[in-house]
Amino acid sequence: MALALVLDSVFGEPPDRFHPTVWMGNVIAFLKRRMKNENPVVEKMNGVLLCVGVGALFALPSFLIVYFTRFFLGPIPYIIVSAVLLKFTFALKCMGHYTMPIAKALEQGDLEGAKRWLHFIVRRDPATLDQRLVVSAAVESIAESTTDGVTSPLFFFALFGVPGAFAFRVVNTLDSMVGYRDAANVNIGWFSAKLDTVLNYVPARLTGALMVLASMLLGEHWRNSWRIMVRDRRNMVSLNAGWTIGAMAGALGTQLEKPGVYTLGDEGKLKPAHIRKALRIMILTVILFSITVVMPIFLFEALLFGVM
Repeated sequence: MALALVLDSVFGEPPDRFHPTVWMGNVIAFLKRRMKNENPVVEKMNGVLLCVGVGALFALPSFLIVYFTRFFLGPIPYIIVSAVLLKFTFALKCMGHYTMPIAKALEQGDLEGAKRWLHFIVRRDPATLDQRLVVSAAVESIAESTTDGVTSPLFFFALFGVPGAFAFRVVNTLDSMVGYRDAANVNIGWFSAKLDTVLNYVPARLTGALMVLASMLLGEHWRNSWRIMVRDRRNMVSLNAGWTIGAMAGALGTQLEKPGVYTLGDEGKLKPAHIRKALRIMILTVILFSITVVMPIFLFEALLFGVM
């Protein structure tokens, strides 16, 4: 895990042609077109097969690679290979890669330049957004991605090893591609969306609580972070996203919103500098999660299975 985090901090994301998450997306897009059906029941069952099939397609090879590396090449190659594979399942540095240009563009008065970066991290149309809403969208993405993009994969890595992290990444990728309630996805994506909610349930709440702690250690509004998280977490349709977005809104002493959809936090100025603060909170939250959640799971498993 430590080596994977170091690899992420140094190298970030690999080129798309080498990235398993991109491969997942290509496989999902290919199969989705062929599994659509006019019968809603059949299409829902196909959605289950899509989720299970793609999950097995990526989790099983990762298990075999790790297993044979460990027993035929020894512990050091096992650690290196496992770390490289684990790195593919989470993305921490890339949030800065996509959001820092937004902050820099806004600080230079280039709203249109900031909007051009925004489409990499959110689905909403940036054309109608003013500066405040652009910053809000970036900060919300940072807060939500702390769970989806980092702590949840690490949580399932702790429980089930590299294959567990890959299985989660498949489900989360499916949710981001087909987990919507529009006519094109409501049936084919229902199972992936529900499973993603279930898998993120515990990590989201742990991450939200640790985000409050991170805000305290960084000198942000930690009491307000806890208050807003508890008060506004239900303002979103998602059962999980409100925990970290609420905690982030409170920590920054501002309001995050998607107009006409949700609002979390109290009124307050929202400036490009808040993107930098949000990234610092995200990084420290991941470190705290690794120390207080992932490592105790490792220790418990070691004691349970007699490794120590």
